[in-house]
Amino acid sequence: MSGSVTDRLNQLRSLAAPSASLRAAFNNDPKRAARYSTKACGITLDYAKNLIDDTSWQALQQLAVDSDISKLRQQMLDGTAINNTEQRPVWHTRLRQQDVSGLMLNGEDIGQQINDCRARMAALIDTLHQQQYLGYQGRAITDLIWVGIGGSLLGPQMAVEALTPYHCSPVKLHFAGNIDGAVVSDILAGLDPATTLVVVASKSFGTEETKQNALAIRQWFTDHGADKKAIGHHFWATSSNIAAAAEFGIEQKNILPMWDWVGGRYSLWSAIGLPVALMIGNQQFSQLLAGAAAMDQHFFNAPFAQNMPVIMALLGVWYINGHNCQAQALLPYSHYLRLLPSYVQQLDMESNGKGVGRDGNALPYATAPVIWGDAGTNGQHAYHQLLHQSALTVPADFILPLKARHPLQDQHSRLAAHCFAQTQALMQGKTLQEATAECLAQGMNEQQAKALAPHKVSPGNKPSNTLLLPELSPYYLGALIALYEHKVFCQGAIWQLNSFDQWGVELGKQLSGPIYQTLTGNSHHSFDGSTTALIKTFLAAKH
Repeated sequence: MSGSVTDRLNQLRSLAAPSASLRAAFNNDPKRAARYSTKACGITLDYAKNLIDDTSWQALQQLAVDSDISKLRQQMLDGTAINNTEQRPVWHTRLRQQDVSGLMLNGEDIGQQINDCRARMAALIDTLHQQQYLGYQGRAITDLIWVGIGGSLLGPQMAVEALTPYHCSPVKLHFAGNIDGAVVSDILAGLDPATTLVVVASKSFGTEETKQNALAIRQWFTDHGADKKAIGHHFWATSSNIAAAAEFGIEQKNILPMWDWVGGRYSLWSAIGLPVALMIGNQQFSQLLAGAAAMDQHFFNAPFAQNMPVIMALLGVWYINGHNCQAQALLPYSHYLRLLPSYVQQLDMESNGKGVGRDGNALPYATAPVIWGDAGTNGQHAYHQLLHQSALTVPADFILPLKARHPLQDQHSRLAAHCFAQTQALMQGKTLQEATAECLAQGMNEQQAKALAPHKVSPGNKPSNTLLLPELSPYYLGALIALYEHKVFCQGAIWQLNSFDQWGVELGKQLSGPIYQTLTGNSHHSFDGSTTALIKTFLAAKH
């Protein structure tokens, strides 16, 4: 990492004044809310309730200028292999580009491949919606099982849930991800193979969880009398390993492409988005892509001072490297966005949870936070206690659609009131004097008030962002997802790490093989004392 950026990261701690008061900052600056807010693609970001002032914010802006954001952003657009450990370009943004005609990469007509994939997806979905895709017994397909894990599951599952009011498909959708046999067993219990379509999503077609679930479902077809031809008709795949998919029994015409230049957690915009398109229709899926493309253009062109992904990235770096925060809460005040925290967990933590830089040298500072959260107002009755009164500082993103697509409008107003009140309470807190006065006003005597008031004190100064969407539509969801993608990209650029590989997940996979062989009696290996004891306990329970 260049010395200037390293030095600036280390200097952030000296700028993080522990005595700063957000309540005082608002009292002293009536225009603070206007100065620390911005808008992009219809989304409003209020970041005024953060622990920043003009001095620290100018330093953070300079950090962005001194970083590799601009350089890597241009290299990403140019198709340079910025995923340097796997020597791959990072071109997921091209997948939501409306006009890809003439788009070339290393001599390949990528634009034509993208258009072909879009056309095949659209044709399949139209056929399913029109109930013209007939199963091996001549009946229309009624259910589709999507088999995938990680980026092949979290993105489409989150988006399908988020866009529930837009569902228009006569075909029911089921997601099978975890290798826990209960997942597939529960799904199959209510289905008929003669009216079920299966899509296996795996770039390598070798991911253990996906492969085992697909094999179990294929066996279910066989057990119900489906022959090889029937299985070939009922199974589709999205994969780059055509040979493995064909060997499994999937016809080549039923294999949609996956490209090396699209990482799994960035693949919603490819054929991995098929479940979303199935549920909301091709036209609305195009709107999802359009919203993401609009945020792309904002990120590519807006000055850093008004660039929403850059602003959010800098605030995250500020808390991790300046305030030693280790976690961030993601709090969507929308029932339909309740899976967003899980999606951003992978996006952020798998991308930037690294200990070495792009050059392979150890990083001398922390990187990605632990991302967690749930839909509001559920969290207010669970972990908000910690957010308000714990000694820990956990920055939070609050997300609220301004319009609701349900008839209970008064409840939406109440939801918004809670959302705004939480950000206000985290910012201003409650002093001992205020808590004491409150107790006295409730009829307590002075001794009682003195005893209880300390327990009601909230320190305040707990930072948060508030993101307001006009509504939770495909367009604004696409823009929101792209916003978080680009935020993660910017933070990776500042920390000078590779946000597009995930070598850390390999070790556990490698170690599970010998353990499985031992558990099934196919082989015996030596392990540490703890692992050996766990294996013995598991085997004893089986017998």
